[in-house]
Amino acid sequence: MTMRPIRIIGDPVLRTPCETVTSFDAELRALVTDLMDTLLGAPGRAGVAAPQIGVSARVFVYDADGHRGHLVNPTLELSTELQDDDEGCLSIPGLYFPTPRALHATAHGFDQHGEPRTITGSGFLARALQHETDHLGGTLYVDTLRGDTRRRALREIRAGRYDSPRRR
Repeated sequence: MTMRPIRIIGDPVLRTPCETVTSFDAELRALVTDLMDTLLGAPGRAGVAAPQIGVSARVFVYDADGHRGHLVNPTLELSTELQDDDEGCLSIPGLYFPTPRALHATAHGFDQHGEPRTITGSGFLARALQHETDHLGGTLYVDTLRGDTRRRALREIRAGRYDSPRRR
């Protein structure tokens, strides 16, 4: 089992759009394994995206609402109906803010062997799919916040009010 350290806000890899995966090879399968080991290696994790372990590749793993898997080169179709629940991120440990997201999401992509894959979810699974796909574009959930919630989040981040500024 290879549980990789999670990159924390401030690391440039988290703000850089990831490269599209073009080779569905042993290196990709090893990355998916490391991502899944990192996801399952600590309780309470719903997803891990490749940039969170320092890899610029459009890949993430998820474990939400009884669905577990991975997706390579995902694209999203989102409902117009919204949900507004608290959201957190392993890369900004300990901070949670109400974050608007689409209530329903369908993610299209590929598995580690290059076979087409589609996953559709509502509620928490939809939130996880959106959150992890955002990571692949260099976006953190706090970037989607607005108004007083955004100001409060940025203040707490600047003050270092999260679990630890180190990798975990």
